[in-house]
Amino acid sequence: MSDLYTLERGDAPLLISIPHLGTTIPAPLRGRYTDTALTLADTDWHLDRLYAFAATLGATVLGATVSRYVIDLNRPPNDESLYPGQTTTGLCPAETFRGEPLYRDGCEPDGEEKRRRVAEYWRPYHAALAAELARLRERHAHVLLWEAHSIASVLPRLFDGKLPDLNIGTQDGRTVAPSVQRAIEREAAASPQTWVANGRFKGGYITRAFGNPSGGVHAVQLEMCQSTYMNETYPFAYEPARAAAVQGTVRAMIDAALAALAALPRSQHKEG
Repeated sequence: MSDLYTLERGDAPLLISIPHLGTTIPAPLRGRYTDTALTLADTDWHLDRLYAFAATLGATVLGATVSRYVIDLNRPPNDESLYPGQTTTGLCPAETFRGEPLYRDGCEPDGEEKRRRVAEYWRPYHAALAAELARLRERHAHVLLWEAHSIASVLPRLFDGKLPDLNIGTQDGRTVAPSVQRAIEREAAASPQTWVANGRFKGGYITRAFGNPSGGVHAVQLEMCQSTYMNETYPFAYEPARAAAVQGTVRAMIDAALAALAALPRSQHKEG
């Protein structure tokens, strides 16, 4: 087991990946960060708690331990923008989502340091993700990769207004079978939460890199507003009553996706 991620293995055709769960900034790096950075505001807080029901589904759960402020595991290793023309944060971000500097003057990582972080932190997580998907594909004709994310609901630097509560991303339907996406959307539409599919968030690097419906891997990213389950201001407390409501919706979405997955023909490559 690695100290870069936690891994709970199950045998169901479901892998939940939480690449922005980590809160660790390694000790040799901490002195380079601003006090604002050390509050870790852009962490996907508490998603391990929100997705605790995954154990009852027999899911495999992979969660990062290193902060996205060190390296963003959901960005391409070459730092290519996933949303050309839009404001985004990079592989080794220099600013918070609100535009505040993460590093003290002169302490930002250079190209060599970024390459070291890719080798030391990024590649092990992606290798674990690939290995677990391969393991599950040996057991199942179709596997659901559920990318679990959350974000503050209002971030003017990144998007206008308030986000919908639930933001489903499948790269405009390319990373998942249509029937699976329809099943997820039906549950979102029946819920008390607001939602959108392939709006501001269409799925990050992991969804795009691993989603391959013709190869039996169906990838979905869910970017949730943190206001649905926690306090969005420091110290970012979990709110159990709010969380229970959205947790039920997320569970229903995953259950529906798994049911649709099970109905797919084993030999199918593309279904409508």
